Amino acid sequence: MVQVAAALLFTLAAGLGVTVILAMLKNNENAILSALLGEGAFPVETAPHTGPAPQRMTLRRSPDRRDAPRPIRAATRIQPQLSRAA
Repeated sequence: MVQVAAALLFTLAAGLGVTVILAMLKNNENAILSALLGEGAFPVETAPHTGPAPQRMTLRRSPDRRDAPRPIRAATRIQPQLSRAA
């Protein structure tokens, strides 16, 4: 009886998995097939192109940030993980 229940549960899970895969193919057929064919998610002519940035910008720290108070760490003694009696 337990084996029959396990077989039915396995069949139900496999059917659900196939249903999800078919639903994904139905919704994203073009994207999935192009990815499987090696074309990627974007067609070549509309793909984002990498290259140098049009302008180069240097970042500076603001004076308020430089003068912000820093927290002071208290000197603590490091405790050993094992006691000396062990």
